[in-house]
Order: sequence, then C-alpha cells, then structure tokens
Amino acid sequence: MKFDFLVLLPVVIAFAISVLLCPLMIPFLKKLKFGQFVRDDGPESHLKKSGTPTMGGLIILCSIVITSLLYMKTNPQILPILFVTLGFGLVGFLDDYIKVVMKRSMGLHAWQKMIGQFLIAAIFAYYLANYTDLGTSVRIPFTGGMEWNLGFWFYPFLFVVLLGTVNGTNFTDGLDGLLSSITVLTATFFTVVAIGTASGLEPITCAAVGSLLGFLVYNVYPAKVFMGDTGSLALGGLIGATAVMLKMPIYIVIVGCIYLVEVLSVIIQVTYFKKTGKRVFKMAPIHHHFELSGWPETKVVAIFSIVTAVLCLIGLMAL
Repeated sequence: MKFDFLVLLPVVIAFAISVLLCPLMIPFLKKLKFGQFVRDDGPESHLKKSGTPTMGGLIILCSIVITSLLYMKTNPQILPILFVTLGFGLVGFLDDYIKVVMKRSMGLHAWQKMIGQFLIAAIFAYYLANYTDLGTSVRIPFTGGMEWNLGFWFYPFLFVVLLGTVNGTNFTDGLDGLLSSITVLTATFFTVVAIGTASGLEPITCAAVGSLLGFLVYNVYPAKVFMGDTGSLALGGLIGATAVMLKMPIYIVIVGCIYLVEVLSVIIQVTYFKKTGKRVFKMAPIHHHFELSGWPETKVVAIFSIVTAVLCLIGLMAL
C-alpha cells in the first residue's frame, strides 16, 4: 500500500494543480484575448474553434514543474528531463506569443525555432555526457534486454530522437484532446518502465500523467482551452528526454508511433506535392485527412488513442 501511494502521489498532486488552475487561467487567457488562430484552408468544422483560449500549455508546465520540484531532492535524476521540458516549452511559448499577441500567424521563423531546439538538445547532450553515467548504449526491443552501444553516434541519434519527437507532438496537436490523450498513455508507459527499472524518473512522468488528466477535463471536445505550442513542444521534450534517460529512444517508434505517422504524413504530403502538384492525403497532418474523409473529430481522437494504448502494451511486451 505504501509503495502504491508513493507512486500515485505525484499523479494526484499534478492533477489537482492542473484541474484547479484551468478555471483560473482560462478566463485570464480570454481576457488577454489569447485566442486560437484557425487556418482558413482547414476543415470547416474547425472555424468555430477560432478565439478559443490557447497557450494552456502554461497550465501543464506549471503542474509538472511544481510537482517535480517537490521530488527534486530525493530524485535529482529528473533535473535534465525538467530542463528539456521547460526549454522546449519556452520555445513554444515564444512561438505562441508571436502568433497570438503579435498577430503573426506563422509565429517564430523556422530557423529561429530550429536554433532554439538545437540549443536545448545540445545542452541536454552535454549534461548527459559530462554529469551522468548513462553511457551511449540503447535498449533493443524484443531482444530480452540486449543493448546496442552507439558510441559517438549516440549523440547525433539523440538529436534526431529529441527533435523528431518534439515536432511529432507538435503536429499531433490538432484536434480537441488528441495530443493530451495520446501523451497520457505514452507517459504512463514510461512511468511503468521507470518504476520497474528503479530509475527514479517516475515523479516527472507521473506529474505529466496527472497534469494531462487535469488538463483533459477542459481540453476534450468541445475544448475550452488549447495547449498551443507551449504545451505540445514541452510534452515532446519530456517524452523524448525520458526515453533517452531510460535508454529507450528506439521504443518511441513503437509507443509514440502516432507522433511518427503525423510527421511522416506532412513530409510525404509536402514532398509529393512539390514533385507532382498532387496530394497523397486530403490534408496533412493525417488526423485532418480522416476528418475530411468523414470521421467525426471525437472518433479520430478515440481511434488514435486506442491504437496508442495497444502499442504501449506491445512496448511492454518488447521489454
């Protein structure tokens, strides 16, 4: 019972902070007119979302940070993950601020966003190399615990994993409750692994689960608040950094498959259109393709979440 309580406590704390902050922050964001910008070329049903408060990722960040700080003394190993989460959250916040407050629909320029992301990833890599004994090995799924020592190539691989996951979560955040639901399941997977391996990382993964569950109360369809890039980039950083710290970056391909599919759908769409002038999907990222194919928004979220839940079970089997 004591063990269960210790595991669940950060979930409860983060949930309480998140679910209490939402009704305080949402009117504040409305008052500041921090409303969501909706693309004119997107699904017609999304036009009614215009003006819905965004930058709700600040709520997620606050609950994760406050909860994590309570455990920092006993679990100092969560520090690099917290840094990456806050770092990418800051990049997302600047992007949101430019879009919402300065009314520049594209937000940060692509090169500005990339420089910020590379800088955070570089600091994370430097910290791992000089202040931890993590090493350069990664676990290989379905091999009974075998590891692959990447040597020098571990660090370029780290950049690919971290930036790929961050941009994957960013593209996934396009429907009410979609990214929140998927990431709750992914964070739960890494919580189970963190506990099973006695890594000491479970306070921050539990905090992510709790904060997202609280946020989902107001983010499910019809959403009263959106997380914006502030939340989506922060969550990508948290998932990516946790996977690296657990030596499980390859597992993101399994449990975070939806993130990967969302990114690939955009790459395929853009590349194919530039070469042929035609589109593979009705709209990218791929969740919009299913919407335009006649699926209700809630069905897309439900199916993507079910797929993620099954993939997380497969991920546990792959251990």
